[in-house]
Amino acid sequence: MRVLGRWCVRALLLAGAIQLAGCSKQQEPAAPAAPKTPYGRVDQARVIAADAEPQNWFTTGRTFGEQRFSPLEQINIDNVQQLGFAWQYDLQTERGLEATPVVVDGVLFTSSNWSKVYALDARTGRELWLFDPKVDGQWARNACCDVVNRGVAVWQGKVYVGTLDGRLIALDADNGKQLWSQDTFVDRERSYTITGAPRIAGGKVIIGNGGAEMGVRGYITAYDAESGAMAWRFYTVPGDPKLPFEHPELEAAAKTWDPNSRWEAGGGGTAWDSMAYDPQLNLLYVGTGNASPFPQSVRSPKGGDNLYLSSILAINPDTGRLAWHYQTTPGESWDYTAVQHIILTDLQIGGTTRKVLLQAPKNGFFYVLDRATGELLSAEKYVEVNWASHVDLKTGRPVPTGQGDYSKQAQRVAPGPFGGHNWHPMAFSPKTGLVYIPTLDRTAYFAADPDYKYIPRRSFNTGRAGVVEYATQVSDGAVMTRKGALKAWDPVAQREVWRVDYPWFYNGGLLATAGNLVFQGTTDGYLKAYAADTGKLAAEVLVGTSIMAAPVSYAVDGEQFISVLAGYGGAQLDEFLEGSAARKYGNAGRIVTFKLGGGKVPVPSEKDWNANIPPLPERMPADAATLQHGGLLFGQHCGVCHVLDDAPSGYPNLLRLPQGKHAIFDEIVLRGALASRGMASFANEISEVDAHAIHAFLIDKAYEARAKR
Repeated sequence: MRVLGRWCVRALLLAGAIQLAGCSKQQEPAAPAAPKTPYGRVDQARVIAADAEPQNWFTTGRTFGEQRFSPLEQINIDNVQQLGFAWQYDLQTERGLEATPVVVDGVLFTSSNWSKVYALDARTGRELWLFDPKVDGQWARNACCDVVNRGVAVWQGKVYVGTLDGRLIALDADNGKQLWSQDTFVDRERSYTITGAPRIAGGKVIIGNGGAEMGVRGYITAYDAESGAMAWRFYTVPGDPKLPFEHPELEAAAKTWDPNSRWEAGGGGTAWDSMAYDPQLNLLYVGTGNASPFPQSVRSPKGGDNLYLSSILAINPDTGRLAWHYQTTPGESWDYTAVQHIILTDLQIGGTTRKVLLQAPKNGFFYVLDRATGELLSAEKYVEVNWASHVDLKTGRPVPTGQGDYSKQAQRVAPGPFGGHNWHPMAFSPKTGLVYIPTLDRTAYFAADPDYKYIPRRSFNTGRAGVVEYATQVSDGAVMTRKGALKAWDPVAQREVWRVDYPWFYNGGLLATAGNLVFQGTTDGYLKAYAADTGKLAAEVLVGTSIMAAPVSYAVDGEQFISVLAGYGGAQLDEFLEGSAARKYGNAGRIVTFKLGGGKVPVPSEKDWNANIPPLPERMPADAATLQHGGLLFGQHCGVCHVLDDAPSGYPNLLRLPQGKHAIFDEIVLRGALASRGMASFANEISEVDAHAIHAFLIDKAYEARAKR
């Protein structure tokens, strides 16, 4: 009983004092043993000297420069075929997983969807602690692209996470206990979210937010890493110029907007993902997002660059003041965010060593900037681009072709709104001098909504009449593509060196290592290793789960590991593609870790999506007008998550609802019966009559789908 008592006390501490069966109240509580080595003791000196500790992965990109390159080479091009299973940890989720772990002194820290945080033994995967911030499930409706989280920051014994519902939380790295929490949202009536990882710069923890598609105004906020006190806030777009400007940079930015812009829609410019930091220059680099609403003809009718949309901002982290900016897409109208991965390195350009910043944002051009001054050094297309012919190096501006102007008629635009490169991290190898980019090839038709009206808390406020994407030939003869590629890019010569084409769209982020390897997880459920210099496939390991996140590499007691979060989702959770592991095996999320000499990865059983299909309910009384109305409402409020397709999906298939869900349809849609699982109430947007129309429409479509089987 004495051993049992100690086990129970430890379990209670790890589980947040939840009562466990078999733990007697009469037992004397035993004090938990202190960790042999305190967890998460990272500081600026260690991160700057990270190459001296290659066994660690200190930040989301390993270093402040975010290169995602590991100097470890125990696993290398000659022996990577021996890579096998080391351990896995079940994250007990079927939603998207996008986080990059942080590994410090043998402890792996990471996050999963719903902003949960984990500390694991990096050698065995044993759980050390788990923190659940208990995000309000209603907040899921504000997330354009799933309830994901891209990771944590670890600093001086604390672990920081941004939650979907807007809190920045500091945890004790030793035990996961909450130390402080800050509400980062300036307006909770707006559909803000946080999905990105916090960054540390100048002793401050920096966090941005998302939500431009819903209608918000972007900003980033810096907090004292120790106390949580707010240090400064930088808005990325101006507000109504009739009101005072929050800081001087906004007065200059406002001159690039129509004074009669749609200020009620927020403007956009959210900083929802990538940042990097140069401690020598003491500059924090922040990528900003797309416009709200999308079409400039609707948003800012008189035109203008609309700063600081789709820009890279260099900010002094001590003061929050702007040092320089570079805008990748003036007058942004295509969801061309510049929040994609930022990498810092030094390159030999024109016989001179330049401190540079590298980015491949959505708009299809690869940028090399001087990171001290913001000077554009080069910009070339890395995917198909038709909205601009080139970037003028004298002005630093793209030269539009006119094919992206959809103010008067629909246009086929390349890249589409997913971009040539999305959030999936790229990597840079100092050994090859190459950047490795997980590219996308997906075009789209854009059309502006001439009757656009901002509606608070509506699912989407994009101002577009529709974005239609195709994978087959369409009426104008254009062939719409829907695939991906891993490209090795020479940032000095600005050219593609090698590529690996994929038939799938949403492949994972990248890791480069000193073993002449590039690792990537794929939609069809493999971890693949390629020769970093040639692109030749060196090894592949079947995982059985689609992978979007980027792997990391670390070592414990001299043994090298590769670890990755495996799970499909994000903006593609509504569709499990043909050939994907999500469709074949389901989408059970987990952390999978590999080592040399390991065994086979445990692969989930194949999924039978046609098993136990519920019977159809009786049709509801509804005339043609009611069904049409229900279809329009479905498109406005439901279609962002649920597709009208009798096929596998990460969200519940509404054409296969069981009888029990049909019986409480109004309770779910209007009264939030499933809010704790992410299905929020839409009572503020639709009436009971509207809910009836949607329900009747779905049942009608279910009958149509069943007739085609």
